[in-house]
Amino acid sequence: MSSSEDSVSQWFADHMEQTAMAASQAAPLIPDVADALVNALLGDGKILACANGNANTIAQYFCTALLGRLGHDRPGLPAINLGADATTYSAICRDNRFNETFARQVTAIGKPGDILVVFVDDGHKANLIQAIQAAHDRDINVMVISAREKTDISSLLQPQDLEITLNDLDPVAATPIMMLIANTLCRLVEQNLFGG
Repeated sequence: MSSSEDSVSQWFADHMEQTAMAASQAAPLIPDVADALVNALLGDGKILACANGNANTIAQYFCTALLGRLGHDRPGLPAINLGADATTYSAICRDNRFNETFARQVTAIGKPGDILVVFVDDGHKANLIQAIQAAHDRDINVMVISAREKTDISSLLQPQDLEITLNDLDPVAATPIMMLIANTLCRLVEQNLFGG
């Protein structure tokens, strides 16, 4: 077996081990987060999501699956990825307000009854922290899906907020597991709202 084949085999083995760990550690919390999302949607709330870097692709996928569809045809659900609009993002950054990229949007379009879903693959981002603070200021609950167990973000969460954490994975290892969590959340939301 070549060294490349060895590397590939090891990466697959690591992924399976990390997925099994997430199944025991994170999976029991997923229904609670899905229930919170469903309750917000039934209460005429919307889902706002944000993330940095590679995690932003997961936030975009999550919102697209809710707004469009995942498993079957059904009405679209109000979900907005705050990191998807490059023009808005760059306009806020242009004024040297990078830390406010998400907080300004939460303050402008968020309302009580909405939910902010934060995907964190490294755990130490000032713009995510400010978004959470803005959400709390607007009486918006926060759901965090994090690659790390203890972060600066964890300390900001209030009793009504929820957090799903992985076992201190680096961003590359965390991405496919966070995508699986996003898919599972969307499936549960669809099932709870529309059956099937």
